[in-house]
Amino acid sequence: MIRIGDTMDVNLTQLITFPSFRKNKIIRLYSNAVSDPYNITLQHSFLSALVQQSEQLGLSGQLFSAYIIYLLSEGNNLAAASIRQGKFPDKSLQKLLKIDMEVIYPYLKIDLLGDNKIIDIVNAYSPVKTCSNELYALLSQALSQTQSAEEATLCLLDHYKKFGSGKMAHYRAFYWNNNSGLNGIKYFESIKMSDLIGYDRQKQTLIDNTIAFIKNKPANNVLLVGARGTGKSSGVKALINEYYEKGLRLLQITRDQIKLLPDIMEHLRQLAGYKFIVFLDDLSFNETETEYKYLKSVIEGGISSIPSNVVLYATSNRRHLIKETWNDREDTQDELYRNDSVNESISLSDRFGIIIVYDAPNQDEYLQIIDSYLQKTGIKLDNKQLRIEGLRWELTHSGRSGRVARQFVNWYLGQYK
Repeated sequence: MIRIGDTMDVNLTQLITFPSFRKNKIIRLYSNAVSDPYNITLQHSFLSALVQQSEQLGLSGQLFSAYIIYLLSEGNNLAAASIRQGKFPDKSLQKLLKIDMEVIYPYLKIDLLGDNKIIDIVNAYSPVKTCSNELYALLSQALSQTQSAEEATLCLLDHYKKFGSGKMAHYRAFYWNNNSGLNGIKYFESIKMSDLIGYDRQKQTLIDNTIAFIKNKPANNVLLVGARGTGKSSGVKALINEYYEKGLRLLQITRDQIKLLPDIMEHLRQLAGYKFIVFLDDLSFNETETEYKYLKSVIEGGISSIPSNVVLYATSNRRHLIKETWNDREDTQDELYRNDSVNESISLSDRFGIIIVYDAPNQDEYLQIIDSYLQKTGIKLDNKQLRIEGLRWELTHSGRSGRVARQFVNWYLGQYK
């Protein structure tokens, strides 16, 4: 016979703010089992499904408590949905959430009780793998410190506000699928600002604008231009890892998807509880391409303005994103007003409020980048050896850059460490 503590509560299927609980297979199997406590088949069906799901998720300890906390961390409820839309739950919704948490709270603190040995195993379960969901672990730890349903309610709201819910909690970065919309990038690069050596002024400008954006202050769209391999794209990715807990997310789109920007912006407008950097990497256009006109229209407002929770960040090796030819500069060209052609070529980059320039490092800066990377691994080369090895590597590659420096360090570590 399965019980929770000394009660036989089946109200988990009757919660107001957690409609997903009513449809959940394991919750329903549990309700069936406790409503007919002498039906061994129902009990085994519940325990079998619970163990199977827990093995898949890597849950441990008291499995039913762990599974309920996992469901809470997913955020499929009315309070989390409200926060996703940028609206903190009003007093009425908070009151309803507290009533529901009074039902849920005992399940977070009390073991299942029963008359068979299986219950003892399920109450102290050790799975084959451990759960890799960081947000589940954080919520589990936070809820373990609460002393009442009211505290648990506030804890849950704080968790959703800080980390998000659903795929907004699981992923830091997304790509746009033309058929299914927003899709999470599972293995997003874990780079941090401290990993990027040099370019302190450029990084600070990028950070300052992003912090203003997160704080709902005026912020600009940003164009990062300059030599290849200088860390332009890495800087944008590092921002997401630094400010993920502040609600910052990245959506990378391709040049071919620029025409879809109005639809993409409308989708992001519905996720007002998060801040999105829409990222265009390695952006440039040939003179015959017209996609840039769509981008200009979006930046300038067009029919529909950019949502307040969105900024555009783009990288390019070209200062003027639209290729300019010598013909554009010749007085003999057919166009009546030559300046119109030139102005059209530079008009797109002018739409970005901040332009950050990344020049290729000089020789000393290049060697300093190598030295910094090596020292992070505990290696210190003398100046002569550093210069000989670093410059020899540069001569066999495509010049000096942070990327070439990183490649040298990888080679050196592979050969000598």
